[in-house]
Amino acid sequence: MTIGSKPRRGLEATRNGGMIHGDAQGDAQMAQTETEKDGAKVAKRILVADDDESIRSLLATLLSAEGYEISEVKSGQEVLRAVPQVDPDLLVLDLRLPDMDGIEILRRLRGQEQNVAVLMLTAFGTASTAIEATKLGAQDYLSKPFEIDDVLLRVNRVFELQSLASEVRKLRHQLDARDLSERMIGNTRKMQEIYKTIGMIAQSDANVLVTGETGAGKEVVADTIHFHSNYRQGPLVKVNLTALPETLVESELFGHEKGSFTNAIAQRKGRFEMAHKGTIFLDEIGDMTLSTQRKLLRVLQDKQFERVGGSVPVKVDCRIIAATNKNLKEEVDAGRFREDLYYRLNVVTIFVPPLRERKDDIPRLVEHFLTKFRYTPKSPPARIAEEAMQTLISYDWPGNVRQLEHTVERAVIMARGGVITSQHLRLDDTEELSFVDINQRLQRGESLPQVVADVEQKMLGRALERNGGNRHAASRLLGIDIATLEQKLSEHGMGAKSRTEDVDGEQ
Repeated sequence: MTIGSKPRRGLEATRNGGMIHGDAQGDAQMAQTETEKDGAKVAKRILVADDDESIRSLLATLLSAEGYEISEVKSGQEVLRAVPQVDPDLLVLDLRLPDMDGIEILRRLRGQEQNVAVLMLTAFGTASTAIEATKLGAQDYLSKPFEIDDVLLRVNRVFELQSLASEVRKLRHQLDARDLSERMIGNTRKMQEIYKTIGMIAQSDANVLVTGETGAGKEVVADTIHFHSNYRQGPLVKVNLTALPETLVESELFGHEKGSFTNAIAQRKGRFEMAHKGTIFLDEIGDMTLSTQRKLLRVLQDKQFERVGGSVPVKVDCRIIAATNKNLKEEVDAGRFREDLYYRLNVVTIFVPPLRERKDDIPRLVEHFLTKFRYTPKSPPARIAEEAMQTLISYDWPGNVRQLEHTVERAVIMARGGVITSQHLRLDDTEELSFVDINQRLQRGESLPQVVADVEQKMLGRALERNGGNRHAASRLLGIDIATLEQKLSEHGMGAKSRTEDVDGEQ
């Protein structure tokens, strides 16, 4: 049964159709619902705060049937009065109450040093509220409408993880209205777990390793961690290690002294110095050479390094967030990545799931991109037909969120800012080349000429297809003259004339 969306049926019918407890489960549940106070075992107390009487009553009945002692309130002021009096083991708190929201209630409770465990309920789930609630001590976060089984699972989980509450530090109070974490869009369970993890680790100094496929959103996670961290006032310096030639990686990261190599005509600060009192984001850390890994390890251990060609230690205070689409444990086993560096980086790991594993988030992402990519600056957001949305949801997205973003941007252009239909979407493999991980192609042994030739052949074919085989029109679309087009078609074995004559091109 779903709570928070439809009229409720009787509790007995729900329980019969919901969870079924065997004897072992019953014993475990009894242990879970009891706590020890003054040497005696008593029922754990839960305070339910929701202004919807039907939801509040059903939750109270459900949790009472599980062996908990329940109290109910319907406003923020009642919560603030009841918590010191009832001393609950858990507060089930609705985010939107008539007199104040749940985030403000949490702030006031923390200000009063009331460290009650909190399960937040809301019909308005966003990344910022999930992260902020976790930062203020909420142990879990549940979006309405929700299933009874899920409520019981979350309540049990909160009690199981209550010991972690002391490790959650209090973060800043008011988020900026232009919260960068809103770039993290999604309300699936996997995304909610990421929000909670960020809330728990943001103000620590721990190194973070972000893993996931190319285009899944690892950089956005790094942005969000920095935005909520103690280093927020400092810079966020991003380094894409795959974009740097191997010979320049050390100089880019650690800087160099004048005369340390050819063309080093002046001293230059590296990215680590630029990130002092801030955060450095090392993207695709798995591609770093063993030599550079050794120097990075010293930064992690000693918080200092020498510039290339220098001997004077440079001290630096910054947080390190690393990201990779590789399995670093396998890289360690293969001898391509230092084991000691792996464990230094891997203090906290956040896995960003591929888009195909969180397809329920696609509609929210699409709406975000429609707002972001308007046909003209003054145009309203484009709309998308239901059949086009279903096409996007059913697709597997090998390029993940990045591919979806580019697809929506292109569709807005092709639909001229109007209604996007399936005919405006390009999801076949000729479009996927832009999103293929270049590293993977290199690992397969493909050379630069091979990749370039592949791109060129696909563009030639697409240009001819879009212009009905008219070569003059295709050459204009590609920005080359007709002679160059004919030469390239011949090189790729595409030189045979199409049946469509170039009538307009011969005029």
